[in-house]
Amino acid sequence: MNIIPFSDEMDKYLKADDVIDFGNEEITQLADALFQKADSELDYIKIAYEFVRDHIFHSADKNEDMLTCTASEVLKAGHGICFAKSHLLAALLRCKSIPTGFCYQKLILDDETAPVLIYHGLNGVYLKEYKKWIRLDARGNKTGVNAQFSIETEQLAFPIRPEMGEEDDFVVYPEPDVKVLEKIRGNKTRTELWDNLPTELGYLTRE
Repeated sequence: MNIIPFSDEMDKYLKADDVIDFGNEEITQLADALFQKADSELDYIKIAYEFVRDHIFHSADKNEDMLTCTASEVLKAGHGICFAKSHLLAALLRCKSIPTGFCYQKLILDDETAPVLIYHGLNGVYLKEYKKWIRLDARGNKTGVNAQFSIETEQLAFPIRPEMGEEDDFVVYPEPDVKVLEKIRGNKTRTELWDNLPTELGYLTRE
């Protein structure tokens, strides 16, 4: 497994924008509080990851219908779908100058009730100490889902099943995918979005 950045310009993985809005006071305060608990930058990455994984709920697990997108929206609401949670984790890490990007997998939404292939979002994080990228999935654990912080042996939320048409993408993108954002912003509720989840990425359809 070779995780690679989409861009060689590391600064792109550190910037704030309207989605990764780590200039927000609440995000800055949370980042500072979590950072104070850490013994090192690596420890902070683990603490921030586990905070988003465990303390920010996945909207579907809590049956929340409100859609959140920006990092500050996710923190304020206390929940988000996978893409939204990845936005918050990126904000918390970039706030402390840790290069963080976005990764995507194509997965079956639900084997029994919705056997359709859609995209799932997670993060790629650069570990300066190890000089390598790793992937972390802050989706949120539940029965059958056990994602963990790991440096050597990746443990994400969902195993890829190529025989079912599922696909992995080991590229770390510097910005949330434009087509993913269009889907989130183009639907009023999670119920609406669940019938219209992203099935393609802007990064992969560029000419």
